[in-house]
Amino acid sequence: MQSSPVIFFNRVEYNRLKNQLIMSNLQITGTIKVITEVQSGVSKSSGKEWKKLTFVIGTGGEYPKDVSFTVFGNEKVDNFVKYNKVGQTVDVSFEPESREYKGKYYTDLNAWKVFTNKDGATASTEPATTTTEDAGNLPF
Repeated sequence: MQSSPVIFFNRVEYNRLKNQLIMSNLQITGTIKVITEVQSGVSKSSGKEWKKLTFVIGTGGEYPKDVSFTVFGNEKVDNFVKYNKVGQTVDVSFEPESREYKGKYYTDLNAWKVFTNKDGATASTEPATTTTEDAGNLPF
């Protein structure tokens, strides 16, 4: 019987890797409600051009939430604009990032992957209704 190799990490390295895995797997599904205009500029430090946009999704469900995301980078912004539109249901993979400014902290949710929902359906923010005909077939 062949055994699996064992890899040892010190506690600090283990916690760093664990947090990196947890933070890189954040995902939410919702319907795009707002897509802002593309913002662009030139980096002061590198002199390179940049683009970013913000979009908002609504999660629907019993307690609906609106969640705002930032897409940053020329290629990511171009692809987002090309493949997404208001009303479309998407799966958003994101990474939270906070920064300090004058003693206050500000948090951005940076979307790094946005895909059309696997079902391809447009999510509804309206609660599902059951007709009396359907209610008779329920097991409870």
